[in-house]
Amino acid sequence: MASNFERMIGLAGKVFSAHNDPTQLDVDEVVMEKLEHLHPATLSDYDEGDGPVVWILLIPTTIELMNQFVAGDISETALLNNTPVNIKYQALYLCSALVLPEYRHKGLATKVGLEAIHKIRADHPIEYLFTWSFSKEGAALAQLAAKTERLKLLERPSRIKE
Repeated sequence: MASNFERMIGLAGKVFSAHNDPTQLDVDEVVMEKLEHLHPATLSDYDEGDGPVVWILLIPTTIELMNQFVAGDISETALLNNTPVNIKYQALYLCSALVLPEYRHKGLATKVGLEAIHKIRADHPIEYLFTWSFSKEGAALAQLAAKTERLKLLERPSRIKE
């Protein structure tokens, strides 16, 4: 049987297919290092001891870059690469939220996501949350997080498959 880590990698490939879509961020060691430089809470997970069952990826950035991304003028990769380091960020991109099937509908993604947002907001004056939803659940998480945290929510036209 595959480990939770292997299952999460498989789920990410199935949901996002980032390897085949240049508009999406393809998370590898280099990307993870860039994210860590922006803030340690950009990559958050929930692990019950057998590997991660929830992964949340957030990208803090500027309002200007947020607006360019929401308008479709830049890709996720450009958003990350153009985000300056060592400044105060006002916007937060909910890039991805993955949950293994047997752990869904238990509030874990909400818990992990809100904890990560709190950690980032402790260091940055975040006013906006923005998203590019791939699922109804992801869109719902963004709406709940924005409402709970009293953030303005902006959405790039979704890629939800009906």
